[in-house]
Amino acid sequence: MQDIMQFASNHAILGLAWIALLVLVIVTTVKGLFSNVKVIGRGEATRLINKEDAVVVDVRSRDDYRKGHISGSLNVVAADIKKGSIGELEKHKAQPIIVVCATGNSASESAAQLSAAGFTSVSVLKEGISGWSGENLPLVRGK
Repeated sequence: MQDIMQFASNHAILGLAWIALLVLVIVTTVKGLFSNVKVIGRGEATRLINKEDAVVVDVRSRDDYRKGHISGSLNVVAADIKKGSIGELEKHKAQPIIVVCATGNSASESAAQLSAAGFTSVSVLKEGISGWSGENLPLVRGK
């Protein structure tokens, strides 16, 4: 303990950076535990699609969507969700929703907005389309 205190006093900036990172990890963990939006893997996503008729919402740009997307997914860009333009999704409020982006990082905000809009079960696909295609799961091109 004495070594830690000596290090912190000799390297104040590194000590503060460590404390800030620790606080961020704790806040992110607590936020994830109490969030209505869950992060799911590809196996769970496949189960939801096949067994519970989940709707996949791809929030990438139209060009990226055309290059490859999950079969049956709807392309609703994140900006439209942010504006509240979710007309085609309204009829799916009671179904599970899986929000997909390129890497799984930017979909969280759109998923939170859908959850706030009254969608009952909203999830984010971990690692997004890159993880999906990385496991050689099927993608549809065009449209």
